[in-house]
Amino acid sequence: MGRHLSPWPTYTSGQTILHNRKPCSDDYRKEAGSWQQQPQGTTKPRYLEQLENYLRKELLLLDVGKDSAQELRLQPYREIFEFFIEDFKTYKPLLSSITHQKEKIRALEPLKAKLVTVNDDCNKRILAMRAEEKTEISMLKKEKMNLLKLIDKKNEEKISLQSEVTKLRKNLAEEYLRYVSERDARKILIADLNELRYQREDMSLAQSPGIWGEDPVKLTVALKMARQDLTRTQMELNTMKANFGDVVPRRDFEMQEKTNKELQEQMDSLRDDYKEVRKEHETLLQLHMSTLKERDQFYSELQEIQRTSTPRPDWTKCEDVVAGGPGRWRILAEGKNSDQLVDVLLEEIGEGLLREKDFFSGLGHEESVPPFLRFDGVVENKKPTKKDVVKLLRDAWKERLAEEQKEKFPDFFFNFLEHRFGPAEAMAWAYTIFENMKLFRSNEIMSQFYAILMGERSESVYIKQKETITELLKEMTNVDSQNEELLTMEQLRTVLKSTFPFKKEEKIQELMEAGGWHPNSSNTDLLNYHSLFVEDEEGQSVPFVQKLWEQYLDEKDKYLKELKQLLGLELRDEVTLPQVREALMTIDPKLDKQTLNSYLSQAFQLPVTKLPEAGEDKGEGIVTLLQTALQRLQVADVRRVGPREQEPAS
Repeated sequence: MGRHLSPWPTYTSGQTILHNRKPCSDDYRKEAGSWQQQPQGTTKPRYLEQLENYLRKELLLLDVGKDSAQELRLQPYREIFEFFIEDFKTYKPLLSSITHQKEKIRALEPLKAKLVTVNDDCNKRILAMRAEEKTEISMLKKEKMNLLKLIDKKNEEKISLQSEVTKLRKNLAEEYLRYVSERDARKILIADLNELRYQREDMSLAQSPGIWGEDPVKLTVALKMARQDLTRTQMELNTMKANFGDVVPRRDFEMQEKTNKELQEQMDSLRDDYKEVRKEHETLLQLHMSTLKERDQFYSELQEIQRTSTPRPDWTKCEDVVAGGPGRWRILAEGKNSDQLVDVLLEEIGEGLLREKDFFSGLGHEESVPPFLRFDGVVENKKPTKKDVVKLLRDAWKERLAEEQKEKFPDFFFNFLEHRFGPAEAMAWAYTIFENMKLFRSNEIMSQFYAILMGERSESVYIKQKETITELLKEMTNVDSQNEELLTMEQLRTVLKSTFPFKKEEKIQELMEAGGWHPNSSNTDLLNYHSLFVEDEEGQSVPFVQKLWEQYLDEKDKYLKELKQLLGLELRDEVTLPQVREALMTIDPKLDKQTLNSYLSQAFQLPVTKLPEAGEDKGEGIVTLLQTALQRLQVADVRRVGPREQEPAS
């Protein structure tokens, strides 16, 4: 092609832009004729004609009538544009920068999606903080009101008791005055009685006819002796009055002493209660002040969050975007929170992007790459449906359970793909299934298969779960003596208790509710027990099996937390093999030797044959970090074998 530039575009008046018309259409022929009839004065540059002829030939080779060719139509234009850039050296930097900016704009598209994801994450955190703050404030307000009521009640009791003490003191003073008055009256009465007795004796002596017949000397001596006795008696009486004038009767004294002791005990008890209530009141005041500070801090944070946050997303907008329309979106969104809805939406978006992708790039042969993905180059995306992937994984599990499991799981998986699709297609299927499993993490079969492939979970966990479900179904079948595939709720409860003897009553209740039982239901209601173990075409199980899996994970976490608590070490501390063995035997005394050795082998990554026997000193040299040991046990199938022995009461 020539390199001479013509000034033709500056003076020609003809339209030389090549329109997007089919090469064989009438408009195309008219334009071609008009080009041939143009006068010689407005002839196009030769290089332009060569480019247009090349473009026309390339377009004739394409079937532009099909929708799939719309993307291919752009390829000839791209090539002409590249020719144009290469030939015009002067304008090449400018034109290349235009192309670079387009590619840069295309590369920024994922950042936009990431921005949306970060935005949703912030919304989720804001809502969680609001809910937590609201709940905590409500609980603190209720607790404050209850404590204020308790303080008022104690104050009322204190005032009532003080009033009672005052009243009793007043009654005691009145009783004392009454007894003093009675004592004085008694003394006066005794004196009056003595006076009357003396008067009566004098009168009787005066009136006695034979008094004058007695000896006067004898009478004088008798009178003298009587007066001496009277004087002595009067002195004794005065001494008694002086010594015991203020003495009350013993019975009254003991009664008053008993009453006083009871009142003293009540007062001491009230004083102790008052001190305790006062101390609690001071504690509550401190707690109230700290709560006020936290409230002010949370309020400030809330104001800042409200200022910087975005409004809650309207999930109904997704109804017209998701494939299947509003009906399918309602099914997908049923019972899910915002975080789960984000996962659902990401899976839907990712599924569309994954199906548009024709090829995958190989990850290389580094150690960090899983063995079944080590490949250099480009592999084809087979684009299977979710049902096809689930069916393929089910077939892989059937073949894995049927063999002796000598090879590692990733190696088995790749050999399975080679046997199913051939060595040439195995790597493409490995990448395709791996990308699908990474995308659909909410699918049970895919998530479990992915966790085992990546070493996050032992395959024994999956196998034990399947064995548990099989054993449970067998027990239900044995109870169903009539082979009607029906059980009463009481029979279901009995089967669950016999199969899971260590589960608490509330856990059994959760399983029954997941199976369809409600608190208002009768124990004689019938249930089709086969419906408890059904899986749909995409591998999702019913709520009963999901609840079994959730309880297993929760029981494993509690088991390992109990182990960590008994060891009493920090996660960064080192733990020896004998320490772990002793702790496991303490929290699970029924643990048999084989299971115990398997746990220790997993925790310390040693073969069972190289584990030291219990009590050997050389086991002290086998150490690892506590955090590492717990993480390794989390991967394995760890569960309680028997109940923990109760500690003796002290």
